Amino acid sequence: MAQTKKKRRSKHRGNAAGVIESRGRTGRPPSAAERKLSDKELAAQRRRERMMREPTWKSASTRAALAAVVFGVLLVLAFQTPIAQAVPLTAMVFLFYIPLGYYTDQFIYKRRVKSEAAKAGKAATATKPKAKVK
Repeated sequence: MAQTKKKRRSKHRGNAAGVIESRGRTGRPPSAAERKLSDKELAAQRRRERMMREPTWKSASTRAALAAVVFGVLLVLAFQTPIAQAVPLTAMVFLFYIPLGYYTDQFIYKRRVKSEAAKAGKAATATKPKAKVK
């Protein structure tokens, strides 16, 4: 039986200047390190870099604002609290969550840095040749 759908063919298209552009990635060429890494490894590396960033007050206040908004909406909708009472409670939660979030992030960051240093130390000792004992 003959095929009903024609297979899609890859096309090269010229632009106004007559230059032919290929499909796919047309941005900057990837570096040698990026070319070597697979997509999963690249995603894991980006995640590691993001997780190893030092905590900031800005990130803590952004997270606190989001949590306070959710808290305020829950107060008004789920618990049917009057808006006049919900606003001060929401502001208090916001002010409470900022330092709580920052110091929690700082604690986790310090633990992660210590863990990475220990991993690096173990890797360094594993590659060094052992001294002979007489």
